[in-house]
Amino acid sequence: MTDLYRDLRRLTRNVAQENDAARLRRIISDSAYAIRNSHSIRFDGIDPVIHAMSTARAICQGISPDRNMAVAVLLAEPCKCGVLTVECVEKEWGDDVARLIRGLVKVSGLYGHHAAATDTENFRRLLLTFAEDIRVIIIMIVERLILMRAINHHPDDEAVRLVACEAAYLYAPLAHRLGLYAIKSELEDMSLKYTNRDIYTRIARKLNETKAKRDAYIDAFIAPVKEALEMEGLNFDIKGRTKSIYSIWNKMQKQHNDVEHIYDLFAIRIIIDTPPRREKPDCWMAYSVVTDMYQPNPARLKDWLSIPKSNGYESLHITVKGPDNKWVEVQIRTRRMDEIAEKGIAAHWKYKGIKSENGLDSWMNHVREILETAESGPTELMKNMSMDMYSKEVFVFTPKGDLFRLPQGATLLDFAFNIHSALGCTCTGGKVNGRTRKLNYKLKSGDTVEIMTSAQQQPKTDWLSIVVTTKARNKIRQSINERANRAADLGRELLHRRLKNRKIDIEESWLMRVIKKLGYKAVTDFYVALGEEILDINRVIAEYDALIKATEEEAETKSAETFTLQPTLPEAASQSDDVLVIGDNIKGVNYRLARCCNPIYGDAVFGFISSEGVIKIHRVDCPNASNIRQRYPYRMIATRWSGKVGQQFAATLKVVGHDDVGIVTNITSIINKENGSTLRNISIDSHSGLFDGYLVVGVPTTEALNNIIKKIKTIKGIKDVQRSN
Repeated sequence: MTDLYRDLRRLTRNVAQENDAARLRRIISDSAYAIRNSHSIRFDGIDPVIHAMSTARAICQGISPDRNMAVAVLLAEPCKCGVLTVECVEKEWGDDVARLIRGLVKVSGLYGHHAAATDTENFRRLLLTFAEDIRVIIIMIVERLILMRAINHHPDDEAVRLVACEAAYLYAPLAHRLGLYAIKSELEDMSLKYTNRDIYTRIARKLNETKAKRDAYIDAFIAPVKEALEMEGLNFDIKGRTKSIYSIWNKMQKQHNDVEHIYDLFAIRIIIDTPPRREKPDCWMAYSVVTDMYQPNPARLKDWLSIPKSNGYESLHITVKGPDNKWVEVQIRTRRMDEIAEKGIAAHWKYKGIKSENGLDSWMNHVREILETAESGPTELMKNMSMDMYSKEVFVFTPKGDLFRLPQGATLLDFAFNIHSALGCTCTGGKVNGRTRKLNYKLKSGDTVEIMTSAQQQPKTDWLSIVVTTKARNKIRQSINERANRAADLGRELLHRRLKNRKIDIEESWLMRVIKKLGYKAVTDFYVALGEEILDINRVIAEYDALIKATEEEAETKSAETFTLQPTLPEAASQSDDVLVIGDNIKGVNYRLARCCNPIYGDAVFGFISSEGVIKIHRVDCPNASNIRQRYPYRMIATRWSGKVGQQFAATLKVVGHDDVGIVTNITSIINKENGSTLRNISIDSHSGLFDGYLVVGVPTTEALNNIIKKIKTIKGIKDVQRSN
C-alpha cells in the first residue's frame, strides 16, 4: 500500500489539488475496515483498498493522469459500503467526481457476486450504465484489467472462468473501440490463459523457443530500412513487436494452421519524431522508403492518416514482402500518434484540449438506442455496437478544401443540402473531381465536389428517391409542401373570383362532385393543379355549371297555377288542406329540397313554389327565408314531414380544430359507427397548426345529426363543430 501511495502521489503531482492526498488518506484510513468487510470485490483474498489504488495507478500510468478519475476510483469503495455518501462527495470534491461515483456505484449494484456472464438483461443494463459517462467505461475496463492480473491461479476456477469470459466478450471489445489497444491485447491474452491454459502455454512456449530466430529476422528486415530513413534525415525509432498470443490463436483458427506455419507473428513499427506540420509528409516519406525497398500489397494499405478513426487512432499500415518472401506488417506513425494509439481516447483528449468528441457522443447515443430496443443476446449486441463510424461514411471536399462527412451512399444532392438548404433547392448538378455529374451521383471518400445551381431550379418529388440524408429529405418535403400550399391558395382564389364574376354561387357539395369527376382524390391536389395551370379553369367552371343544370332538369316542371295538393296519407287528412306533407311514399307532390339550406327530416320547414312549378323545401331559418317572406308571401306553403322517413339526407358540417395526427381518422370513425349515417365527402385545409374543413354526411334525421355533432366535439383537438348551410 505504501508503494501504491507513493506512486499515486508521483503520477498525480501535476494534476492534484492542494490537500487532495491528505484528505484521501484520511478517508481511506477511516473506512478501510468497513471496506474490507463489505465484500465489494467478489474474490476472496483480494483486498478492495489495494485493488482500488492499483486501478487508480493503472489509469494514471496507462491512460492519462486524471485527478477526477483517480479520486472517483478511490472514493467509490467508501461510498459502496455506506461509509461515505455521494452527496458528501459532491459537496467536498465537486459534481464531476460525484457523477463518476454514481456511475460506478450503479454498476456495482447491478453486477452482483458471480453474476452470470450470459445474463442478457444485466448485460444491457450494464452497458446503459456505462453509456452515461465515457470515463466510467474506462475505469471499469482498467478495473477489470487489474482484477484479471490478480486472479492467476485463484482456487475458484468457475469464478475465474466467468471473469475471463466477460473480459473476452465485453471489456476487450470496449477497450478496442476506445483505442486502448495495449489493454485490449492484455485482456484477450489473459482471457485465453484462464479459459484455455493449454493452448496459451503451448503458443507462449513456441514463441519463446523461436524468439532468437524471430529477433534475427526482425534485425535483418530493419537494418536497410533504418539506413535509408537516416539518409532522408528523419528522426525516428524503429522496432519489432510480436503479436499477442490471442491474436496468434485467432490466426491459427482462421487459417487452420499450427503456430509454426503462422508467418506474420510480428509487426514493425516506425515512430517518427516530427513537429505537427510535418507529420503527414514525413509519414508518407517513410512509406515511400519502405515500399521502394520491399514489395507492398496494395490491398492491405490502411490509411488512417488522412481520415483518422473515430476513437482518434492515426497511423499508416502497409504489408510488404520481406526476406524469404514472408509478409510483414509495417506501421508508420509519429510520436503523438503512438501515444494516442497506446493510451486511446484519453490521450486524444489531452492533445485536443477537450473532454469529448461529437463522434463519440453520437456513438453513445447509438449505444443507448440499440440497448433500449434490442432483444438479442450479448454477442449480437456487441456486433451492433460498432464504434468505427467511418466505415459507414464518406468524406468529401469542397474546392476550397473544406471537409464534409456524409453517410455511405450519399449523393451529390445530399452534399448540396448539407452545405446549405438554398444551395440544395437550386442544385442542377455538379463537378466531381473536375467531371460533370448528375444529381444522383454517389459520392466516394476523397471526392472534390463543386455544386452548380440555377435560379429556375425547384425541388421535385422524385428527388426524395435520390437523397439518403434526413436533412435533405426533410428540406425537399418542406419546399414541395410550401410550393403546393402557395399554388393551392392561388388556385382557390382564382376559381372563386371567376365564379363570382359569372354570378355563380359556390356549393361545396357540388364542387366536390366536380373534383371527383375530374379524377382528383384530394381537394388540395385539385387547387394545386389550378394554381399551377395544369388544369384549365374554364373546364372546371363548365363542368360545375353543367352539373347544376343537369340536377335542376331532373325534376318534372309544372306551373304554379296548375299545382294541386294531393294529401294521400292519414296524417295529411287530419291537417288543414293548406299544409304540404313531404316524406316517403308521398305521391303526386313535385318538390325538391333547397340547396341553399339543405333541410333534413326533423327540421322546421316551409315550401316555396318556384317559377318552374317545383316546390322547393327550405328550412325556417334558411338565409333566404326572410327575403322570400317579404317578396313572395303568396307563394309560400306551410309544410311538415310525414311521420315516417327512411331515406338519408345530406347535411354539411363545418369542423375547426388542431392539425393533429389521426384527428381526421377519429372523425370519420365516429360517423361510420353511427347507425344509418354515412360520410359522403370531406374537404380539409390546414394552416398555422389549425385545420378547418367541411364534412358532407348522410343522416336520416336531425336527431342523428345532433348526436354526431356532440360526439365529434368530444374528440381531443376539436375546437368547434357547426352545421353549415
